Amino acid sequence: QVEKRLELVKQVSHSTHKKLTACLQGQQGVDADKRSKKLPLTTLAQCLMEGSAVLGDDSLLGKMLRLCGEAEDKLAQELIHFELQVERDVIEPLFLLAEVEIPNIQKQRKHLAKLVLDMDSSRTRWQQSAKSSGLASNLQPSGTKADALREEMEEAANRVEICRDQLSADMYNFVAKEVDYANYFQTLIEVQAEYHRKSLALLQNVLPQIKAQQEAWMEKPSFGKPLEEHLAVSGREIAFPVEACVTMLLECGMQEEGLFRVAPSASKLKKLKAALDCCVVDVQEYSADPHAIAGALKSYLRELPEPLMTFELYEEWIQASNIPEQEKRLQALWNACEKLPKANYNNIRYLIKFLAKLTEYQDTNKMTPSNVAIVLGPNLLWPQADGNMTEMMTTVSLQIVGIIEPLIQHADWFFPGDIEFNVTGNYGSPMHVNHNANYSSMPSPDMDHADRRQHDQARRPLSVATDNMMLEFYKKDGACLCVPPSMGVRVMDTSWVARRGTSVARKASSTPPATQPPAPPAELPSVPHSPIPEQSPDISATPSPPPTSFGFPTGAER
Repeated sequence: QVEKRLELVKQVSHSTHKKLTACLQGQQGVDADKRSKKLPLTTLAQCLMEGSAVLGDDSLLGKMLRLCGEAEDKLAQELIHFELQVERDVIEPLFLLAEVEIPNIQKQRKHLAKLVLDMDSSRTRWQQSAKSSGLASNLQPSGTKADALREEMEEAANRVEICRDQLSADMYNFVAKEVDYANYFQTLIEVQAEYHRKSLALLQNVLPQIKAQQEAWMEKPSFGKPLEEHLAVSGREIAFPVEACVTMLLECGMQEEGLFRVAPSASKLKKLKAALDCCVVDVQEYSADPHAIAGALKSYLRELPEPLMTFELYEEWIQASNIPEQEKRLQALWNACEKLPKANYNNIRYLIKFLAKLTEYQDTNKMTPSNVAIVLGPNLLWPQADGNMTEMMTTVSLQIVGIIEPLIQHADWFFPGDIEFNVTGNYGSPMHVNHNANYSSMPSPDMDHADRRQHDQARRPLSVATDNMMLEFYKKDGACLCVPPSMGVRVMDTSWVARRGTSVARKASSTPPATQPPAPPAELPSVPHSPIPEQSPDISATPSPPPTSFGFPTGAER
């Protein structure tokens, strides 16, 4: 049985030794320094460190390359130590087992077979000698020759016995040492575990440093990121794209016809998006195209992983919009507003206040509360479901309009108090003429004569196309059609514009209801006739009345 296992163990040990040797990344049989030079991890670490030196520590990529290069170099040193230990404790013993110990036993077995043949040959010669002497079979041969043959036979038998004993001892020893041979593989796993533990400790030590560098780097995109994450990173209360777009639109877009409905040039949007991703934007250039700014705001809202009005409250918003009684519907909408997370509440309040201010100029910009709700509603609230977004939004668009429209109409009732739109004081744009005339901007009043002349030469008309992806929810007979909103762009911080004054409230705020809202007035508030927000007359403290029919325009509006 042992002889049969010998060959099998030899084959397995030889194959394992060969595969283990192939797993070594360094050159086998050389010291640590020579092995390190040809190790792929060492080459990678050198490449990363060289890249870090080229880019410098003043760039985020340079810092990342330096930290990663140092980590890879430490990992390379751990790998060298691991391979040396595996080579010493596993590979070499397996080699001795497969190529020395078992072959020695097999050679001993062959030697025993040869001795047995020699013994048989001696016995045969002795027997032939006895026959030739004519002696009886029961008598022993005599004489010098017979004695020599007998001694040769006995010596051969003695050598066979010694060799057989030695072979048996080697085989029993092999069986007894099988636990030691098995321990080679236990050692392999233990050494691997220790190597991976040390490597993991190195990675866990460097990872917080890498994350700290990432978090400390302020130039981060905000589009497509969760609202809370963006606010935490930037240390803001109002999302950066929301404040930037709103503040610039207050300067240059309040009287723009079809704002949020007409799409700008796709190439201009792409250029603006690329520029803003680099935290570089010429506010003066893009303020000449309020539609691009409005598209950026819509895009930011739509690209949020979760709508501003949250998935969690989606059913509550929809149920509130389905309440037929006017006062109960307002109360339900107010209750849903109060349940919004703080970050979402602050931003929806900021946005609704702006949209309410935008509708003051509906005679000029044609954006009534209903129209604004139609084009912006699907960007503020949508269901959390897979499938065709167009088909899905078609079924709920009417309800979403019924939610957003009263929020805009009664902004000061839902969100009492004045609001400072230019929170950071870093946004604004030069004064503008009506953009319906070539969409060209007026130079800043702070420009000197030379800059003003250069600005006049640089002015050029803007190509504006109607966005075929934009939607009209209302056709005759109240039919509803929803198309996905148009793409927009991100807006980063700008600091060249002086701080503007606070916005003027359209009307005095009303106290939110404790349990039931106050009885709403019978008619909507009048719209200011002045195109300049700062010159709009104050309205009485009466709360904004709800519409007679949420989500549906009157016959005259249609």
